[in-house]
Amino acid sequence: MDIISQLQDQVNAIAAIAVDIFGTLQKDAPPVRLSPNYPEPPANPSDENVNIPELTKTMSSALVQAAKKFDTLVSALPVSGGEEAQLNRIAELQAENEVVGLELQKQLEAAEQELKQVQELFNQAADNCLNLKKPT
Repeated sequence: MDIISQLQDQVNAIAAIAVDIFGTLQKDAPPVRLSPNYPEPPANPSDENVNIPELTKTMSSALVQAAKKFDTLVSALPVSGGEEAQLNRIAELQAENEVVGLELQKQLEAAEQELKQVQELFNQAADNCLNLKKPT
């Protein structure tokens, strides 16, 4: 898998972790009084089995790990020297492509010549075989 695909997968993993964090916190976080003028909010029925501080610590650790992996992948990307360096590299690659293209063209022409020779030899061999048989 190339590095761009790995980066895309890592971004998707980070997004999935963030969605899980927000969903879990939204579902399990205890209610908070917005103002002293309001009554105390009712307790969440699932408060007994959820340790919110531990859960947030675990989820934030997973998010940090995913972000570090993303940073590692980004640092593995090739460094470009700006637009001028990219244009120079493109020109080099195009010149290399031309050289390789000419070489391939020469090889194609040589292969076509060889094919013609083999076809001529095959036709001669077939004619010779037909001429050797006596008509019945």
